[in-house]
Amino acid sequence: MKENDVRSLPGIPFLLGVLVALLLAGWLFINGARADGNGPASLSMVIGGIVLALLAFFSLIGLYTVQPNQSAVLSLFGKYVGTVKDNGLRWNNPFFSKRKISLRVRNFESGKLKVNELDGSPIEIAAVIVWRVVDSAEAVFNVDDYESFVHIQSEAALRAMATSYPYDQHDDDQISLRSHPNEISDRLKHHLDERLTEAGVDVIEARISHLAYAPEIAHAMLQRQQANAVIAARTRIVAGAVGMVEMALGELQKNGVVELDEERKAAMVSNLLVVLCGDRSTQPIVNAGTLY
Repeated sequence: MKENDVRSLPGIPFLLGVLVALLLAGWLFINGARADGNGPASLSMVIGGIVLALLAFFSLIGLYTVQPNQSAVLSLFGKYVGTVKDNGLRWNNPFFSKRKISLRVRNFESGKLKVNELDGSPIEIAAVIVWRVVDSAEAVFNVDDYESFVHIQSEAALRAMATSYPYDQHDDDQISLRSHPNEISDRLKHHLDERLTEAGVDVIEARISHLAYAPEIAHAMLQRQQANAVIAARTRIVAGAVGMVEMALGELQKNGVVELDEERKAAMVSNLLVVLCGDRSTQPIVNAGTLY
């Protein structure tokens, strides 16, 4: 089922024509009733006035309005006729049934879903979906309720996407839910497009609005994240400290400030590493003698 544009007549000129027809019907009825005698001429004028008035009132059923960013899907006895997108007061066959469909951009936030990510850990996830109807015929005839269809399929796509990626990144080239928001949004939009195209719906944007570990494991995962952060920080501190020690020894040797044997170098390296890597401030001890 594909959308087919159909022509419609402007409603205001048609409405003026109906008013003229009603005035003419009233004139025929009054003049026929006032005519002398009951001749066939006066009777035909009365009947003509009544018939013309009934036709004018019946034709008013074909009037309908189309708002901006709205379409009207027309069908005749269950058969799809076409779609009208012209704004304003319009007129079509009174026997056509008309269903208005909004083409405006709409959005909603899914509920917080509890799913297992790729590594099996339970997480809570929610997303904001921005969408619009682009094919009115498919939205009306391909699915029973396109708004409910969008909501249910969006949650299904979000669940499928969340189970395909880990919460945290373990490798440098791995895509995770927390570290790659743009890539995850693109993948979610792709899943939604596959599911909602049949309903004549186009997904404009899909973004994760809530992402967290489930409450029962949140504390344990927070401790793991803190431990990973401490290890990463310590690794960087040690790497920087080693570089500073190498630079200090190299500068001392280059400038000939002092000649250090291996034992004194080891003591100096030990002291510098303690000062640079310690998480507390150190207290200097002045040695008045020698190392021996």
